[in-house]
Amino acid sequence: MYVPKPFMPEDADVRDLLTDLGAADLVTMTPHGLQATLLPFEYDPDTGELGSLIGHMARANGHWREPVQGEAMVIVHGPQAYVSPTWYATKAEHHRVVPTWNYVVAHVYGQLVVHDDPAWIEAQMRRLTDRHEAAAAEPWSLDQAPAKYVEGQLRAVVGVEVVISRIEAKAKLSQNQPAQNVEGVMAGLEARGRGDDMAVAAAVRAHRRHSATS
Repeated sequence: MYVPKPFMPEDADVRDLLTDLGAADLVTMTPHGLQATLLPFEYDPDTGELGSLIGHMARANGHWREPVQGEAMVIVHGPQAYVSPTWYATKAEHHRVVPTWNYVVAHVYGQLVVHDDPAWIEAQMRRLTDRHEAAAAEPWSLDQAPAKYVEGQLRAVVGVEVVISRIEAKAKLSQNQPAQNVEGVMAGLEARGRGDDMAVAAAVRAHRRHSATS
């Protein structure tokens, strides 16, 4: 990944991105070419030196059966948003401005391990569900479903784990712009308020605050 120095995130920011991740793209090179599957993942920091990403996929999905050539890669997407040059204060001064895209992303590389084990898969499902249900007034749990139904669901999937060997991450959050333009970007995103705009504005503000105190 091309990562100019201003856009290199702190290790803590990368950990936060992995801890809060939702669905991400599992990509592998196989004898039949590249294959990709979007899967919900959980970050397990206690595996190996860098942790692992754990998930599951449909048994009917042939992706997990394909031998992996080299490392697997998981593309973890943070918030992203279009940035209009009309938000830059310097536009009124010289008009040497163009649109851009702000985003946070990580490419996570490692060994793909398949877990065809109902107990492992159940534990992963419980962990995934518990995290996403935590904010609900009445959280759903796997125990609310009939046991035989759950058994059938567990047989229909296989577990997958990417044991992390390296991470390349990038946080492009207007760090290369002067302060007045950064203010304009935050205001513009918050006023537009579509898609990930509010999340990107918050990330820009957090990065700016961190840079000011570091």
